[in-house]
Amino acid sequence: MTSLSHHNSRPSNRNCRLAIALAVATGLGTGILTARQVLAATEAPAAITIDNFTFGPANLTVPAGTTVTWTNHDDIPHSVVATDKAFRSAALDTNHSYSFTFKTAGTFAYFCGLHPHMTGKVIVTP
Repeated sequence: MTSLSHHNSRPSNRNCRLAIALAVATGLGTGILTARQVLAATEAPAAITIDNFTFGPANLTVPAGTTVTWTNHDDIPHSVVATDKAFRSAALDTNHSYSFTFKTAGTFAYFCGLHPHMTGKVIVTP
């Protein structure tokens, strides 16, 4: 009489390694997912609010190529002016916005042209 050998239902370590290698090679590995997560994070809008005579956040760090949007939520106009004159908005009424794309790395200090005590900074990384 021939005996049948019992096979373990768990895959062998060799098979697990092969499946992982195949998943990575075909683009289904965690490296691709991480890249997608990073891409999604960099595509998220960079926003600064103007509220109660403050810019929030006061300091914002973004990668080069990011468009930053300032939106005025105060009841009176404000503006956004770079101290190095790299950008300047018109007066922003309530709920109006201004956007600027930061193409180069550096630190860009800015203030409200109507209320110079209001200050902020955008830090652009390479």
